[in-house]
Amino acid sequence: MIRFFRSGNPLTVLLLLLYTLLVKFYYLIHPSTFMADGSEGLLYHLLVKWMQSLVGSSPLFFTSLAVLLLLLQSLLFTKIINHHRLFARPTYLPAMCFLLFTSMLQSWNIFSPALIVNLIMLWVFSSITELYTRTSARDVVFNIGFALGVCGLFYFPSVILCVLLLASMLIMRAFRLAEWIIALLGLICPLYLIGTYLFLTNQMTLLRKIPNIGLSLPMIKDYKVWGAMVACLFFFIIGWLLLQRPLKKMLIQGRKIWAVLIIYVLVAMFVPFFNAHFSAAYWVLAVLPVAMFAGNVFWSVTNDTFANIIHFIVLAYVIVMQYFS
Repeated sequence: MIRFFRSGNPLTVLLLLLYTLLVKFYYLIHPSTFMADGSEGLLYHLLVKWMQSLVGSSPLFFTSLAVLLLLLQSLLFTKIINHHRLFARPTYLPAMCFLLFTSMLQSWNIFSPALIVNLIMLWVFSSITELYTRTSARDVVFNIGFALGVCGLFYFPSVILCVLLLASMLIMRAFRLAEWIIALLGLICPLYLIGTYLFLTNQMTLLRKIPNIGLSLPMIKDYKVWGAMVACLFFFIIGWLLLQRPLKKMLIQGRKIWAVLIIYVLVAMFVPFFNAHFSAAYWVLAVLPVAMFAGNVFWSVTNDTFANIIHFIVLAYVIVMQYFS
């Protein structure tokens, strides 16, 4: 099976669709409604309220929507990776890994603010990869900052991802103070615009729902969360170690993009701790870049039999956690 995902053949998308049904089938037959734990942002609250007016609180609708978002994110992520040739040849391994690893926890398959933020972060990451080739990047950094500000309106702790933007600017470009100021202005702009709208419509009380942030250091007792964390960290570390040799042969832009991905993983891992109510569901923000390193593990294992054994071990773990735990 790994041999098919290793290929960049566009027909692999059909196989990826069947694979999605395989690893997500349990969640589709045991659907859940949208996440509402009190940490969601104002825009997420309004979006869910609008969708409820159309379809009600149908668990199947929201779970199907979450699965479709995960599939879409995997395809878009793969498109960005193949466009910048971060692997020697086009491949769908990162997409497969993202769908597989997000199947380890049910909370990663529920419609939540994190899934919407992940979708926006794909555009942010794609824009970051273009910073190296731009002569002037003021418009790009403003747009990235604006997108991160919008993320904050869906899930406020996600504004911490602005650290990723600042670190990426240091990695991809020479320091220019004007670009940093413009990036911060872009970050503030969505809050200013929605604040202006709420003031003009006499809904200023809704502003209280925006800065929903805190600091929590929970004692995690759920063994499924620990299992998913250990698996993701293991593949992240192994993928990073296996990257060292091919990294020397890459173009400078490729090396810088991989460095940005490492920062992406580290920052996204800490985002849920700044939540007023800690939830492991928001670690799906880190699973997206981790899938890149997991894909590198399968890419680096040239023996298809050994690669398939690793894949089936992870797949068996997912199925056991879903059906038999």
